[in-house]
Amino acid sequence: MDFTFISTLIFDFGGVLIDLDRDASVEAFRKLGLDTADKLLSNYVQSGIFRQLENGSLSASDFRDEVRKLTSPTVTDKQINEALYAFLLDIPVEKLELLLTLRHKFRVIMLSNTNPIHFPWCVEHKFGYNGRQITDFFDKCYLSYEMKCSKPDTEIFYKLLEAEGVAPETCLFFDDGEQNIKTAQALRFKTVLVQPNEDLRPYFTPLL
Repeated sequence: MDFTFISTLIFDFGGVLIDLDRDASVEAFRKLGLDTADKLLSNYVQSGIFRQLENGSLSASDFRDEVRKLTSPTVTDKQINEALYAFLLDIPVEKLELLLTLRHKFRVIMLSNTNPIHFPWCVEHKFGYNGRQITDFFDKCYLSYEMKCSKPDTEIFYKLLEAEGVAPETCLFFDDGEQNIKTAQALRFKTVLVQPNEDLRPYFTPLL
């Protein structure tokens, strides 16, 4: 891969850096009484109230209230949070080490469809490697629920480019969602479609 004109590396979070277990989350929500969980939850693009949570059109508390409307008023905030957390596994150590190395050579940013329940929990529990914190791994995190838009819509990419002040041709974007990649390619980003549990280090072999 030619990095001659690349200044910015953009990484999706779920499925690219952190491993996912969608089925565990679906099952956890089913146990709470959300029978439609299998249709609403995806590794790539959420639907219904989960999509609204990621887009920032539902707050965390409003989302929990909507879950209770669909299940039972006795379901607790903690149960709902834990059903969401079940989606998330771990970030392989080699990926964390790679991010630290890459920050010496590039601007490293995250572009993630995520939500205000998942992401703060990940910040607290998934980036403590060797006593570090998330700001050691990324120059900036662009999060769908804060930006009020999400991939694969072009709006989130335009907002990122404007905020960063960079041309798309100078950005290399890693994502596991094919539609997200297609949108980025149409906007002239350099892209890599990441496979499940793929080791990212071979892409950077000439630089490491």
